[in-house]
Amino acid sequence: MFALILSLLTRITHLILGISTPQKYPPPLSHEEEHNLFLQARAGSEDARQKLILHNLRLVSHIVRKYYSTAKNAEDLVSIGSLGLVKAVDSFRVENGAKFTTYAAKCIQNEILMYFRAQKKTTTEVSLNETIDVDRDGNPLTYIDVISCDDDIAEIVDRKMKTAKMLSYIETLLTERERQIIILRYGLGNTAPHAQREVAAILGISRSYVSRIEKCALEKLKNALE
Repeated sequence: MFALILSLLTRITHLILGISTPQKYPPPLSHEEEHNLFLQARAGSEDARQKLILHNLRLVSHIVRKYYSTAKNAEDLVSIGSLGLVKAVDSFRVENGAKFTTYAAKCIQNEILMYFRAQKKTTTEVSLNETIDVDRDGNPLTYIDVISCDDDIAEIVDRKMKTAKMLSYIETLLTERERQIIILRYGLGNTAPHAQREVAAILGISRSYVSRIEKCALEKLKNALE
């Protein structure tokens, strides 16, 4: 597996260094083709995996040119961002319904930010106000700007994806009564959260019955997520 990854990263690097304009990148994939390639990659197709990476390289280039255009090590940032793209392809799940480019952009940006943080850790006597780059408007980007950015991007994306899955499970796995109680108890949609006794009064059932149904529903959702 490591040999395949190393070979793929080498191929990516060579491709990047040989391209001078964005138009020469492999064209973006259609939604249907991208979806099918992800299914093939999940089934073990290395060709499908490589095609997904190669056809999304322009996204790495776009992010580096947009946010780090004046960086002295722009080529290094493209390689680092490409590693984030590889991670995005390997961790993305089409069944969650998220848009891949949005997810991949977060992974790419996170990989570059982690690179800057690693540089900071290995450098002694560095001022947090030292300029390391400029943004697209020409404003200085300092270490304090980098380390103050949210470094839990991947975790945030994962949490949003799990939330979408949870809402789907509520609609498909729970009974009508279970769904009513979960929506009322946790304030889903436009509903404010209610205490069990309030839910019992709304539905005309006992509080202990609400508690039992809620517990059963939560167990179903827990098992589905696991």
